[in-house]
Amino acid sequence: MSLCSREPRVPADRLVAEMVPPPRFDSVRFSTYLPDPNQPSQREAVHVLEKFANGLGQSPGPAAGRRGLFGFGRGKAPKVPAGPRGVYLDGGYGVGKTHLLASLWHATDAEPSRKAFGTFVELTNLVGALGFQQTVQTLSGHRLLCIDEFELDDPGDTVLVSSLLARLVEAGVALAATSNTLPGKLGEGRFAAADFMREIQGLSAHFRALRIDGEDYRHRGLPEAPAPYSEEQVTRAARATEGASLDDFTALLDHLARVHPSRYGALTDGLSAVCLTGVRPVPDQSTALRLVVLADRLYDREVPVLTSGEPFDRLFGEEMLKGGYRKKYFRAISRLTALARDAAPLVDAR
Repeated sequence: MSLCSREPRVPADRLVAEMVPPPRFDSVRFSTYLPDPNQPSQREAVHVLEKFANGLGQSPGPAAGRRGLFGFGRGKAPKVPAGPRGVYLDGGYGVGKTHLLASLWHATDAEPSRKAFGTFVELTNLVGALGFQQTVQTLSGHRLLCIDEFELDDPGDTVLVSSLLARLVEAGVALAATSNTLPGKLGEGRFAAADFMREIQGLSAHFRALRIDGEDYRHRGLPEAPAPYSEEQVTRAARATEGASLDDFTALLDHLARVHPSRYGALTDGLSAVCLTGVRPVPDQSTALRLVVLADRLYDREVPVLTSGEPFDRLFGEEMLKGGYRKKYFRAISRLTALARDAAPLVDAR
């Protein structure tokens, strides 16, 4: 199989139905999160989130539930819940934020159709597919909306998501999000426009921020990722592994430019492994950001990645790793490294 031969079409109803924790986080719970004993903030985060989930299991407030397009009832303005209406998990990559966010989703006593889980990119893609008002209508009856990897990649998304979350809070929807940056600092290093910063500051008022310290658990006590293999080894492993894809890295980057990022999950449907030859540093930031999205979808679905060429820590140039998107790139390197480690048995078994 080849990823470059796939051009998936994803209907809007699938985008909504798939707003659940990805397969990697199907079975996670608060009880399976193992706090680092040297990082008390991790244990505190579990305690706060368990209490938050218990509160969501109670009867919704007067503003919650299905009360019309924007949560309004009989022409009356909705009652905005007092105080923060959400929790915001801040910390570096690999401290278990997504694990905790998915655990909150699982622990919330509500039908799956009344709670949603998706990445920031998936949320903006949903608005693109349904339209703003239909998205508000779809999500306003929810008890909880979880947003993973909250990133503001352009000013338009800043305003879009700010407006969407404000409507959902008015409708009584509880919010939870993860990011590598505190809410009041979102956008720093990316935008200088004061009006967009004001939008971001307004968002932070909806959340109680929880700082989670710690090192990247994907590398905690584990060996370094295996070095890239030879092209012959990768090709042989791909042909011997049922359900594996095989692509030239440069050709895949070109293909990603022709497929909307909202379809990258569907692009990986049914794959047991992704095999890439000729890995090299990405040429520009647009290409790099598309690769980050693909890395996230592969990691969510636990698809091993076997490569030849340059190692993953050379994918992004020094200038990129010092820029405003550096945390995205470090996250991608971390996740791809974990997937490369998972792929080692494909070669060892040959």
